[in-house]
Amino acid sequence: MDRLAAMQTFVRVVESGSFSAVARETRSTQSAVSKQVAALERTLGARLLSRTTRALALTEAGQRYFEQARRLVGEIAEAEAAAREGEQQLSGWLRVASSVAYGRLKLLPLVNSFLAAHPAVKIELRLNDGFVDLVEQGIDVAVRIGELADSSLVARRVGSTHRVLLASREYLRALAPGLQAPRLPEDVLQHNCIVYSELNSAINWTFTAGPGAPVAVGTQVSLRAQGNLQTDSSEVIRAAVLSGMGIGQAPTWLFEAELASGEVQRLLPDWPAPPLPIHLVSPPQRRQSAKVQAFAAHVAAAS
Repeated sequence: MDRLAAMQTFVRVVESGSFSAVARETRSTQSAVSKQVAALERTLGARLLSRTTRALALTEAGQRYFEQARRLVGEIAEAEAAAREGEQQLSGWLRVASSVAYGRLKLLPLVNSFLAAHPAVKIELRLNDGFVDLVEQGIDVAVRIGELADSSLVARRVGSTHRVLLASREYLRALAPGLQAPRLPEDVLQHNCIVYSELNSAINWTFTAGPGAPVAVGTQVSLRAQGNLQTDSSEVIRAAVLSGMGIGQAPTWLFEAELASGEVQRLLPDWPAPPLPIHLVSPPQRRQSAKVQAFAAHVAAAS
């Protein structure tokens, strides 16, 4: 038995809470992961995990061993990362997570250029608009848009995303008699709003007065968006706006080509929404990874 490999597997099983998650991460089988932990227990002469059909729990001996093992595994990973960084040779898998639209439109080109610069690296790009537990899913680095909640994750700000109010040309052409495109933030309430529910400020749309607004620059107006469609998918927001279902508040990059062609038009140009920060976040044990640091620097340089 490879004692170090078994220790690393045990630590990941505890961190993720399941054998199956580690099996997916290591491209192995749940049975192989379980056998590796069982072999470690036999070598130590102590039961480390209490297994049930629904959950895993550390035994008293397992808790003591886990704390020491996690520290040792982290130190070894840092030493290996430092050695690889010194050789200027990155290799192996890097697991990256992002929301679907941002991953498709903005991150994928950066992944492509990063792989071209580091041909020995392989990237697994996981796209999901919902919350992703980085530790449980074995993610090395993830893109998070918006204000970060307090957590143990290591974060690096790499840019901002600018949001605007917009609607399709067809939606504006089909407005009912007497209804016009919004000229002031409160006019938004007369329109069907398509709401992205993943943001903490999902229903409350905020606008900041610019130089052309009839009030002091910097004045903020916040209102409760009302409409018949709310979704946690930015791709659905995009499709709904393009099909003329209503108006949306969305990042400019989501409609870059359509804004340039005029198919989608920006509304209230003198009242932009506050920008949202873009961070790359990693679990603490991955903060010294040479691949993570190089990828973060690559993304930051392009933002």
